[in-house]
Amino acid sequence: MSQAQNWYKADLRELRFLLFEQFRLDELLGAAPFADWGSDEVKMVLEECYRYATEVVGPLNRLGDAHGCRLEDGQVKTLEEFKHAWDAIYEQGWRVLSVPVELGGQGAPTTLQAVAEELMSGANPAFAMYPGLTNGAAELIAHHGTPEQVAQWAKPMFAGEIAGTMCLSEPHAGSDVGAAKTTASPLGDGAYAIRGTKCWISAGDHELASNIAHLVLARIDGAEAGTKGLSLFIVPKKRPDGTPNDVTVAGIEHKMGLNASATCTLVFGDNGACHGYLVGGAEHQGMRQMFTMMNYARIGVGIQGLAVAGAAYLNALDYAKERKQGSSVENWKDPNAPRVSIIEHPDVRRMLLDMKARVEGIRALIVKLTMHQDRATALAGKDDDGAAYHKGQVELLTPLVKAYASDQAYRVTETAIQVHGGAGYVRDFPVEQAARDSKVFSIYEGTNHIQALDLVGRKLGQAGGKHAQEFFGDIAKLVAKHADHPVLGKSMGSLAKAQESVGGAAFQLLGWFKGGELHKVPLNANLFLQMMSELAVGWLLLEGAVIAHERQATLAVDHPDHAFYEGKTAAARYYANNVLPNVVASAKVLALGDDSPITLPIESFATV
Repeated sequence: MSQAQNWYKADLRELRFLLFEQFRLDELLGAAPFADWGSDEVKMVLEECYRYATEVVGPLNRLGDAHGCRLEDGQVKTLEEFKHAWDAIYEQGWRVLSVPVELGGQGAPTTLQAVAEELMSGANPAFAMYPGLTNGAAELIAHHGTPEQVAQWAKPMFAGEIAGTMCLSEPHAGSDVGAAKTTASPLGDGAYAIRGTKCWISAGDHELASNIAHLVLARIDGAEAGTKGLSLFIVPKKRPDGTPNDVTVAGIEHKMGLNASATCTLVFGDNGACHGYLVGGAEHQGMRQMFTMMNYARIGVGIQGLAVAGAAYLNALDYAKERKQGSSVENWKDPNAPRVSIIEHPDVRRMLLDMKARVEGIRALIVKLTMHQDRATALAGKDDDGAAYHKGQVELLTPLVKAYASDQAYRVTETAIQVHGGAGYVRDFPVEQAARDSKVFSIYEGTNHIQALDLVGRKLGQAGGKHAQEFFGDIAKLVAKHADHPVLGKSMGSLAKAQESVGGAAFQLLGWFKGGELHKVPLNANLFLQMMSELAVGWLLLEGAVIAHERQATLAVDHPDHAFYEGKTAAARYYANNVLPNVVASAKVLALGDDSPITLPIESFATV
C-alpha cells in the first residue's frame, strides 16, 4: 500500500450533532461577538477543513513518520512537502478561525476552532504541532505583550510568517520548572542577554517559517529562586534586523512517535550573543504569563488525543467491515459455513462500541469546555454571574480534558490494533502509528499526574468549591429530569450512583488534607481524576442520547439519521453499563486509603 495514501477519516455528522443539536452553537451565532458567523458558514468550514485534512496533510502523515526530521549544519530539515502544507493552512485560514479580526483572524467561536483542530490533528498530528504551538505562542503575546510586541510578533505569527515555541524544561529539571537555571541579564537597551539550555522543545526548529519566536522562561539576575523569580522572554531565532540570535540546535530527539515533529534541545547564548525581549515589559511574571499558553496547550493536547483516537476507531471500523474471517457464532461447529466479516463477531462488536463510546464521549467533553468558553465570551460585560459560571467550568474541566483524553487515546488505539489483529501490529495499516504517536500525549504539557494534582489541589476548591458544586448540580439536573426515561432511565440511575461516588471521594480527599494524611492525596489523585472524567463523559453521552432518542422517534426506519441516532443511544447505554459502575468500584478502592507504595522500603522493590 502506498505510504502517500490518506488514512484519515472523520464523521462530520457526529460533529454537526454536537455543535447544533446537543450544545446549540447556533444560539451564539449571528450576534456579537460572533455576528459574522451563521450555521451555514460553520458547516462550510467543517467540510472545507476536512478537505484540507484529507487531501493536503493526511497523505503526508505516513511519509512524515518514515522520513522523520534531520539536523543538517545546525538547521532542522522536515519533510519537504510540509512547506506546502504550512503555506496552505495559513492561506486557507484554518489556524485563525477563532482569532480576533483585529489580529488577522476570523472571529469565529472557539468551539469551531477546536473542531477544526481535531480534523487537522487527526490527519497529521506531527505536522499539526508546528502551527499549533505557533498559535499558542501568538495568543500569549497578544494577551500579555506590549502593543509593539503584538504588532512585531503576534500578528506575523497568526499569519504564519513567524513560528513560535514554548521553552520551559531544562535537562536537569524536567517538570520542575522552578529549578530553571537559564539566566537573563539586562543589556541597557530594553533587551536582555539570555543564556541557558532548554530541552524537549516541540517544533523547536524548522524551515517552514522565516523566523521562530521562542518563548523562554529565564531568571533575571538577582531574582528569587523558584517559579516566582521567573520572567518570560521572546527570544527569536533571528533578531528583528535579520541577524542570527545565537540560538543553537544542540540535537533532535528520535522518538517513539510523532517522528515528523522536531523535538529539540536548544542552547541560548552559547557565544554570549543571544538577545531576549521581556514579554509585556513585566519582570517576574513568567509563570503567570506562561499559563496562558500552557492552558491553551493542555486543551490542545486533549484535542490531539481525541483526534488520533477518533481516526483509529474509524479505521478499525472499516477494517472490521471488510475483513472476512471465521464463521458466525451460530455456525461455529460447521466447517463449511461461509466466512463472515469480523464485525459479525461479538467481541469485535464489543471493542468497536467501546471505542465509539469513549471517542464520542471525550469529543462531547471537549466541546462542552469550548462552549463554556464561547458562552463566557458572549456574556462578558452583560451577565457577570453567568460569565463567571462558564469560566469556572473551563477551569474545572481543563485537567479532565487533557488527562482523560490523552490517557484514553492510547487505550483506544491499542483496541484498534486488537481489532486489526496481526494486521494492526505491522505498518501496512495506520493504527500502529496512531498508538506510537498518541503515547506522548499523557506526558507532555504537564504529565497527567500533574493534571490530577491540579484538579484535587486547586480546581476542586476554587471559589470555595463553587465550580465543583455547579458541575455536580448540572449532572443532577439531567438525572432528575430523566430518571424515568423509558429507554435511558436505568442508565440515569448508574449516572446518579457514579456522581454520589465521586462526591464521596472528594470528601475523602478533603479528609486526608485536613487529617494530616497528605501523602494519600497524590497516591489517589490519578484515580480521582479518572473517576471524575468518566462521570463527566457518562453525563454528556446520556445528555446526547436523550436528544437522539427523541429525534429518532420522529424518523422513518430507513432514514439515514435513524441509524445514527440509534448509535448515539447505544453508546451512552454501553458506557453507563460498562464504565460508570467502575466509578463506584474505584471510589471504594480510594476509600481504603492504601498507602503500601509509601510504606514499602525502597530496597524492597527489587533485590537487584
